Amino acid sequence: MELILSLAIGALVASGTWLVLRPRSFQVIVGLCLLSYGVNLFIFSMGRLRMAAPPILSKGAEVDPAAYTDPIPQALVLTAIVISFATTALFLVVLLAARGFSGTDHVDGRERDL
Repeated sequence: MELILSLAIGALVASGTWLVLRPRSFQVIVGLCLLSYGVNLFIFSMGRLRMAAPPILSKGAEVDPAAYTDPIPQALVLTAIVISFATTALFLVVLLAARGFSGTDHVDGRERDL
């Protein structure tokens, strides 16, 4: 399970980094989204991967912290998802405005000479 998760995080971060370095604005936005997904998975995995563990502690029972996952990374990831969605919407509005002003969607504002 840990190997699959680490490969998924690596693939998201690698493809996100590659897309951020592309010349078009839309590719940069998609790359930033992939980077944020990779970071969210990384933060989520810091809370320990546990399968079939109960989410709620029993009242009055002996508590073994090793049997439960940490809820703080889960809350951080939920917050990061909302912030990432809002940031992506803002980037898309800025992309459309920049395309209207410059007439191109290249990051530097001009087409490459081929």
